[in-house]
Amino acid sequence: MSATFGPAGNADSFPYQSSAEAPRWLAGLGLDCYEYQCGKGVNVGEETAGKIGAAAKEAGIVLSLHAPYFINLANPAPDSLKKTVGYITAACRAADWMGARRVVIHSGALMKRTRREALDIAKKSLKEVAAACDGAGFGHIALCPETMGKINQLGDLDEVLELCTLDERLVPCVDFGHLYARSLGEMEGREACARMLDRIREVLGEARASVFHSHFSKIQFTPNGGEKMHLTFAQADFGPDPAPLMAEVALRGWSPTFICESAGTQAEDALTMKRLYQGNGG
Repeated sequence: MSATFGPAGNADSFPYQSSAEAPRWLAGLGLDCYEYQCGKGVNVGEETAGKIGAAAKEAGIVLSLHAPYFINLANPAPDSLKKTVGYITAACRAADWMGARRVVIHSGALMKRTRREALDIAKKSLKEVAAACDGAGFGHIALCPETMGKINQLGDLDEVLELCTLDERLVPCVDFGHLYARSLGEMEGREACARMLDRIREVLGEARASVFHSHFSKIQFTPNGGEKMHLTFAQADFGPDPAPLMAEVALRGWSPTFICESAGTQAEDALTMKRLYQGNGG
C-alpha cells in the first residue's frame, strides 16, 4: 500500500456541474481519493450519493466525507449533544450511501473552559456519538476527529490523539496546516514532521498511525488567533511546505490518506504532494 492523494471538494478548475463527475476527472489527473464536503450541512440525497459512489468505484477513487463544521463535541448541553449526534449520524448515512468509509468531524470550541475540561466533555460526547453510530448501523465507518487551526479551539495533536484512544475505529484527521497555524509557524520542517508522526505512533501504535487521515494546505495565521485563511501552494508567505512531510511519510513506508484543502487549487496541489511523495520513494 502507498499513500493516497486527492482534494477536498471540487477545485476551481473542475469543469463539470455535478460531483458525480469528480471521480473520473480526478483519476484522469492521476489522483486517488476525494473528500465530499458536507461542511454546511448534510444536504446530499441518496440518489446523488449513490451516483458519486458508483463513479468512484468505477474510477478507483477512495471516498471520505467531511461532516458539518458546526459540530462541537465540547458543548455539554444535552440539546447540543443531541444535535451533534444527529449531524454525525446523518453524515455517516450519506457516507454509507457513497461507500465512503471515513467521516471527518471537528473537535469543538473551548467555550471559556480549560482545555482539560473541554477535552473531557468531548470524550464523553464522542462515546455517545460512537454508540449512536453503532446503533444506526454505521459501526463500519471510521470517525476522524480533526486537529483544528485556531488557538481557542479544542484539537491540538495530543487532544485529537487522546480522543482517538476511546475506540479502535477512531482515526485521527491530522491537519498539518492547522497545526502549523495554531503553533504560529513552529510546526514546520522535517524535524517537526518526524516528531508529529512519532507522536501518532506512540499513542495509537504503528498499525493505526500508518493509515492516519490528513488534511493539508498552506494557511495564513495571525499571532493572536492562529488560522486565518487557506492559501494555495503558489503563495509563499506562509507554510507549511509539503516536501518535508512527504519525505518523512515515504521514509516510513506509511500509507495515509492526504486530502488537500488549498483555496481553489486543491486538485493541482494534491498532485504536487503525490509527486513529492513518489520522488522520495513512496
